Amino acid sequence: MNEDTLNIEIRKFLKRVGVTSQREIEQAIYKAIESGELTGSEKISVSMTLEAPGLAIHHTMEGEIALE
Repeated sequence: MNEDTLNIEIRKFLKRVGVTSQREIEQAIYKAIESGELTGSEKISVSMTLEAPGLAIHHTMEGEIALE
């Protein structure tokens, strides 16, 4: 195993996850504000689950995103 390759591949995957996740969250928030479901001053509960069945990983992180 090449540790540099492993590190680069993990970082590339996490970058894709981060960019895609941010876009999805932003679009959902804008849509909810536009429809009146949100006012734009809430705190949104969020969670992200990482799964790698071949490695027996199932890890969930939880948090909040403040809109103001």
